Amino acid sequence: MITALDTIKIAVADVTTAASATQRLLGRAVGAGDEGTTVRLDNVALELALSEDGSEGLASLTFSVGSIDEAFRACERRALKPSAPVVFAEAVQNGGLREGRHIDLDSAATFGVQISLVESATTPPRANAIGEGAVTGLDHIVVRTTHPNRAAALYGARLGLDMRLDRTEPKWGARLMFFRAGDLIVEVVHNLNEEASDAPDKLWGLSWRAANIDAAHARLKVAGFDISQIRTGRKPGTRVFTVRNNTLGVPTLFVGASG
Repeated sequence: MITALDTIKIAVADVTTAASATQRLLGRAVGAGDEGTTVRLDNVALELALSEDGSEGLASLTFSVGSIDEAFRACERRALKPSAPVVFAEAVQNGGLREGRHIDLDSAATFGVQISLVESATTPPRANAIGEGAVTGLDHIVVRTTHPNRAAALYGARLGLDMRLDRTEPKWGARLMFFRAGDLIVEVVHNLNEEASDAPDKLWGLSWRAANIDAAHARLKVAGFDISQIRTGRKPGTRVFTVRNNTLGVPTLFVGASG
């Protein structure tokens, strides 16, 4: 049913300020509209949308599907309570129009995470890189769950994502589940120090890919970001660093290949 993660939405307090911060963070050209803007990378789009209450942070996920009609029927059978398919047309950065159809899933059925599915008739152009060390795409998005078995059933069985890992790591104090969506990972994390509960899950953090991790680190340092030193990543063959500020309320990691 799902072929890729299409769009991640971040709620922002001010679109112009958020667009500027995102351009400096990603190293990609980001324009700003009155109510929001969208920047497309190699494997995902990042939408900045004006929040109603001035809050900031990850707001929703939209997954691509091959057929919205087939996805609607599957979601009905799997008790995800989809809305009726809606036709949309939206202007995209660098010109052009993106058209397609989408459905929204009931947030109670997805345990508090806002999820939509989209069948798009067009592929928007990617945002232009600005200088060296630009982000190429997303490596993984992190979802924090209060109930790991419930989350495994949602992302694996009901949404049909390919589970690549299910590991309990006492030294990290977490159970980690990796689900592949296109060429990136939806990482679902449960804190082992917390009992499973019916409390809602939460979209939490982003890990961005950079083709040149050293250039990305240098670029962000010059741009005034508070960043950690580059360190060896948990995934073999990677190096990573943490960005501690100006990330719109989203815990943020950069990842690149070693060597």
